[in-house]
Amino acid sequence: MGLHIYNTLTKTKEEFIPLEPGRVKIYVCGITAYDHCHIGHARSAIVFDVIYRYFMHLGYEVVYVRNITDVDDKIIRRANEEGVDFRTIVDRYVAEYHQDMDSLGVLPPSVEPLATENIPHMIQVIQTLVEKGFAYKAGSDVYFQVDRFPRYGRLSGRQLEDMMAGARVEVDANKRNPLDFVLWKGCKPGEPAWDSPWGRGRPGWHIECSAMGNRYLGMTFDIHGGGKDLIFPHHENEIAQSEAAFERPFVRYWVHNGFVNVNNEKMSKSLGNFFVIRDVLKTVHPEALRLFVLSKHYRSPLDYADESIVEAERGLDKLYSTIGSVMERVPEATRARDSVEPLERQDPELLREISLLPERFREAMDNDFNTAQAIGYLFSAQRHLQRFLDRFGQRMLRGPAATLASQGAAVVRDHARILGLLTRSPEEFFEEQKDLKLKAIGLTREDVERLLTKRDQARSLKDFSAADRYRQELHQRGVQLEDTPKGTRWRVLA
Repeated sequence: MGLHIYNTLTKTKEEFIPLEPGRVKIYVCGITAYDHCHIGHARSAIVFDVIYRYFMHLGYEVVYVRNITDVDDKIIRRANEEGVDFRTIVDRYVAEYHQDMDSLGVLPPSVEPLATENIPHMIQVIQTLVEKGFAYKAGSDVYFQVDRFPRYGRLSGRQLEDMMAGARVEVDANKRNPLDFVLWKGCKPGEPAWDSPWGRGRPGWHIECSAMGNRYLGMTFDIHGGGKDLIFPHHENEIAQSEAAFERPFVRYWVHNGFVNVNNEKMSKSLGNFFVIRDVLKTVHPEALRLFVLSKHYRSPLDYADESIVEAERGLDKLYSTIGSVMERVPEATRARDSVEPLERQDPELLREISLLPERFREAMDNDFNTAQAIGYLFSAQRHLQRFLDRFGQRMLRGPAATLASQGAAVVRDHARILGLLTRSPEEFFEEQKDLKLKAIGLTREDVERLLTKRDQARSLKDFSAADRYRQELHQRGVQLEDTPKGTRWRVLA
């Protein structure tokens, strides 16, 4: 069947055929570096990270460009508010952005261009548009003339006539049409500016992506992505100025992820439901956030709610617990060893699940990157594997049972990693989870260890009532103890 992608431009799923065999060129709109990144940014970053990973899994050479806007009205406004240079603002929030992406396990793109590094190329594109009659100088600015581009509105499904009829009268009287958009802004006092044929100034936002896409990927490339909020006017304007300048299709497949709501309301600072990534990750494991995001199809709305995050955390715990159980109970020397005895005799249903997982996973991902369905198949295989382990109690596995369990764990783990999940060892994950949960209930490891030491001392003195009090105190504060032959284990109930 092959990979099929929903194309926002044609409003249909289309078979993906790259421009160059074996090579995929992707451009995704990145951040404007003026503030902390929020969970809407997280969704877009995770979605396109998985698309990037999946193409590489399929064996493609991927050129992935994700830009950063580092000059913009919002950046300048923030710099003026703080009384610093605009570059100070940019450097601060780009560094935070990279920290957030690393925390989320988002792979770095092939190229991450800054807008200010590409201004000469933007000027060239604008000059081409002026020479071809698609752009005009008005005062100290240069505008794209929308009515010169008959296909304007095709991406968003809007009619130019309707937009014209509903347009407000613009403050800028130099515009020939209220819908015309700026390509070059003349500089104002105190603003960063660059030389151009039209005087000193800076580029408009829309021209940035056209110029950088052209520079790093060519006049036409395979995939352009971003959030649905960018369809109009940003991506609509990109198409108009790019195709007017280069006289060929700009992008073959337009891919847009859906919005993020919070408890069924639009995320907004004014509503007090605005969550930045770094605050969320203080109490939520980054892979749990990834699992939450990917449990919905990327084009669907995503509702951020506490119960949904808890559900994702529980699901991730199950995946890591099962993988960890296999690693604990299958001797490392036998994990990759083939068994002479047919594995069907051990558990035909489990063998079927792990045998079918690669095919099912690919079918789901080939159906417009349906991560929700792919994750469902992962959990189905995990449940069968856990049931198989439960049959043996806590015994070590040997022979064909060990082979089947290790093969099952490997297949689940390898496919989860395509989604950026199960990238840690189980031990590392559970220690990270423990720290996050402790933080959520206001405890530290030192607090727990101190009470455990007191309990051990009481037990050594056969003061079992005191030992029980320490156990009860920990339980009341959200920590459950389990006494095992290897010592006391503890976990956080939160």
